[in-house]
Amino acid sequence: MNFGFAYPLVLGLFLALGLLVFQSLRRPPAGLTYSLAGSLALLVSRPQRWVGYLPLALRVAGLGLLILAAARPQLFQVLRDVRTPGVDIVLALDTSGSMEALDFELDGAPVTRLKAVQAVVSDFIRRREQDRLGLVVFGAEAFTQAPLTLDKGLLLNLVERLRIGAAGKDATAIGSAIGVGAKRLKDLEAKSRLLILLTDGRNNAGSISPEQAAEAAGVLGIKLYTIGVGGRGPAPFVQDTPFGRRMVRVAVDLDEDTLKRVAELGGGRYFRAADSRELAEIYSLIDRMEKTEVNVREFLHFKELYAFCLWPALLLLLGEIAVRCLWLRTVP
Repeated sequence: MNFGFAYPLVLGLFLALGLLVFQSLRRPPAGLTYSLAGSLALLVSRPQRWVGYLPLALRVAGLGLLILAAARPQLFQVLRDVRTPGVDIVLALDTSGSMEALDFELDGAPVTRLKAVQAVVSDFIRRREQDRLGLVVFGAEAFTQAPLTLDKGLLLNLVERLRIGAAGKDATAIGSAIGVGAKRLKDLEAKSRLLILLTDGRNNAGSISPEQAAEAAGVLGIKLYTIGVGGRGPAPFVQDTPFGRRMVRVAVDLDEDTLKRVAELGGGRYFRAADSRELAEIYSLIDRMEKTEVNVREFLHFKELYAFCLWPALLLLLGEIAVRCLWLRTVP
């Protein structure tokens, strides 16, 4: 619940009320000129001297509450009805052995390609608040790690727990990954259906070629984006050698031509990310290109509170009249 005033400008009347109080305190009290009246003041205790200001205090408090009542204080609650067809997105991530290459950085420290991908993909998931996302993991095989869901917490947890070799370490089944992702999307009704595939290798496993899978996805109306990751030239790996664990540079075969053809067949685009900054920019660009338009209807529920000010104000003003007439009576 939130608190506010329907007419906040009315609160400006407190300035006029303050001026009234100032003038009332400066005005000398009504009285009669009488010889040696100053000596009579000694008979009145200090607390009793302030009794004369009681009517003024009651009037100021009553008028202040009337101003608050006129401004209409209220509690209100905003209820939102979000209606959007949304975008269904499947993220296909390569977890084969080549993703152990240490040619990416996070916060200035070298990390594996998979670690950098996990960080960027997690940020992408957080930005797609209104869309359903699913996760496909592939290596020598491809399988669904998470079906399409709005549970972003589940997806973030699964992405964080991805490990090298989760779907086989020594091969890359790009065609199978596209096929599994397209199968998840084919029967869904959504504003747009996307498959974003990320890999650093070449298709050398699976029973279906990337081109065949991409053609099938295109026929089903699924847009396909492909991302090739990895720097130029041999990539650094930490490997066990006869002299212990050493950094060794190994050539990684990224098949960019196939990824470009696949993206073209799927009606999407191919991107190349050689470092963490480029990878983050690619996912940010896809996020902007495929933004969901959300229709939001808002319902406001109000609870008026002016009565809590109005009735006490009337009682205070009546109290002022009673004090003047029955207690602090003045001589005409």
